[in-house]
Amino acid sequence: MKVNRVYSTDIYEKIIYAEEDKKADIFRFELMQPFEKKWACYQIPIKAKITGGYDVVMACEMMGILPPRLIDDSWKDKVELLKSDELWSLCHSSIEKSLKYFTDNGIALYVEDYLYTVLLANPDSIYMKLSDGYSGEGGIPGFIFATIIPNEYTMNRLPATLAHECNHNIRFQYIKWKNDITLAEMMIAEGLAENFAVLQNGIENLGPWVSKISIEELDNYIKPIIKDGLNIQGLENITAYLYGDDIAKQQGYFPVGLPFCAGYACGYYMVKYYLEKTGDDITSATIKPAEEILNQIVDFWS
Repeated sequence: MKVNRVYSTDIYEKIIYAEEDKKADIFRFELMQPFEKKWACYQIPIKAKITGGYDVVMACEMMGILPPRLIDDSWKDKVELLKSDELWSLCHSSIEKSLKYFTDNGIALYVEDYLYTVLLANPDSIYMKLSDGYSGEGGIPGFIFATIIPNEYTMNRLPATLAHECNHNIRFQYIKWKNDITLAEMMIAEGLAENFAVLQNGIENLGPWVSKISIEELDNYIKPIIKDGLNIQGLENITAYLYGDDIAKQQGYFPVGLPFCAGYACGYYMVKYYLEKTGDDITSATIKPAEEILNQIVDFWS
């Protein structure tokens, strides 16, 4: 098992001082090309064949990653924060520790090489505003992003963020992704990831996609709405349930009356309920089909 990094800070400094018409290509070919296999899984090219076409730059901007056109002198101090050797050491250790937790518990890793980086978040992104300036992405095994607006708070949250994404990395080595995935299946995946992040890093590092919702709000308002949508499919239908109305409306999808990341929070408590009820270990649960978990928690909704 190998864990490697793309050291983004040197590339960001290069973008800061580059001419305007060079910034995007530095971002594409130096920062994103090492993750080309990841982007290929989404059928997203590193560079569009036609000017202005959909490619990795546009995709990153939609994910809340700071677009290269906005990377200028005003970001020098933030990039300087990312130079911290301690920060990169914590990131590396979190990924190695997370992967080792699974192998120590008898879970084989079919992917041997893991590549990660830390990216700058766009402070104007509604998702980044709602998630307190940090997030991650690890749905394609072997590749992990952490995206932050660098400050003491977000940098301290990186180990938990990466543990969450490692859980996705491992789950999707066993559970094949499908485009018709249901809301319930997505919630199980996110619930497993956040429960694992808390196990590795403590409840004090519970992500804002869960901590911003109270148990009272969950039980009395959110669960009845989500229960009716558990079997819906398709990104256009799932988004409002999973991410909340604000994100859905920003992406052109219909709202359903839910707050930020209601589906994430509900998924976290669904999986927590399952683990406590059954005594199953998070490593075993991570590689189980969602249906096996859902069948054990029918009474979660009562």
